[in-house]
Amino acid sequence: MKLVVLGAGVVGVTSAWYLAKAGHQVTVLDRQSAAGLETSFANGGQISVSHAEPWSNPHAPLRALAWMRREDAPLLFRLRCDAALLDWSLRFLCECTARRTRDNIRQIVTLALYSRRQLQALRAETALAYDHLERGILHIYTDRREFASAIEAAAVMREFGCERRTVSVDECIAIEPALASARPLLVGGDYTAADESGDAHRFTQQLAALCAARGVVFRYGVAVDRLSVVAGRVAGVIAAGELHQADVYVAALGSYTPLLLRPLGLHLPVYPAKGYSATVPLSADSIAPSVSITDDGHKIVFSRLGQSLRIAGTAEFNGYNTDLNVVRCQALTKRAGELFPALRPADEARFWCGLRPATPSNVPLIGRSAIPNLYLNTGHGTLGWTMACGSGAALADIVSGRSPEPGFRFLPEPGFCFH
Repeated sequence: MKLVVLGAGVVGVTSAWYLAKAGHQVTVLDRQSAAGLETSFANGGQISVSHAEPWSNPHAPLRALAWMRREDAPLLFRLRCDAALLDWSLRFLCECTARRTRDNIRQIVTLALYSRRQLQALRAETALAYDHLERGILHIYTDRREFASAIEAAAVMREFGCERRTVSVDECIAIEPALASARPLLVGGDYTAADESGDAHRFTQQLAALCAARGVVFRYGVAVDRLSVVAGRVAGVIAAGELHQADVYVAALGSYTPLLLRPLGLHLPVYPAKGYSATVPLSADSIAPSVSITDDGHKIVFSRLGQSLRIAGTAEFNGYNTDLNVVRCQALTKRAGELFPALRPADEARFWCGLRPATPSNVPLIGRSAIPNLYLNTGHGTLGWTMACGSGAALADIVSGRSPEPGFRFLPEPGFCFH
């Protein structure tokens, strides 16, 4: 079939790759000048099955309330007159029960494990090089109550196949010696040896080049204006004043997908969660981590990307605002200095922020929409890089009329309402 994929981030490009492999004729439209220049540009760099505990969990409401007055809070809801945020927040609260959290962990682990296998197979097939490291991900804790909660979450993840094991402070430092100076702060950790890290932007651009070599057409600098629907089906995409027509359309525009679909009467529970990052060039004598680390209490991750350290995280719910907040930027480098006092930057940190497409459950929306020839691949939140290959491969199966491999809750699902 002839397909148009909307969006050239890591999710859109992986979708294009697997659709082209399945024999389809694919065109990708994106408003930027190249692939991977928005949310995929400078994210945390983790392939993290172990990040399966959703933000919406039984502990989240009280924590979010406590953090509301802190400008540097790990999870910050800005009070604003925004009907979409209010609706999203109410759905978020409904997902905070123990039963919903357990089911959402199962969904996330299932898709993330499949996606990690797909990424590894793709890397073996193509020899893509994107500063990837296969040294696992270490979650560290500096609060005993947080650690106790994490032990429970890790046990649930192990039930569903994610080998996230609890480790002592001594084991944390043995896994990543750069944490030695932070020993007095630590109370324990969790380690997932099979998790990985790597540069999502480099990966996306290299895979886009391989897609083009397969015959995928990329149209950059083309902003998608609207979808034309005739007789209940998408008849074309109007982008930069030009009509693009295909048999099937895939919406992979991240946080902007709901804005495109709302005029069609499709209301997606996806809201932008602004995340921040700092990329720190390292001097030769820096004592910096090479194992990717998640500081769960601060919702900050650290990933080694060549001779740089990527520090990323937090979530700010503030609409489609993409301004850099100085306080939140400084919180990243401040925490890095506390955990790694011998970090010696070779130059100033490069700060960035991006809008991650979050669902209330942290479970993405993948599959057919209420319009028969319009498919979705969005809502991955902080796990777009982790889930990209699995989401793209599963979507290609669905579009091609095959049953996708993972036992994930693909669209259309019973009880899900687009209106």
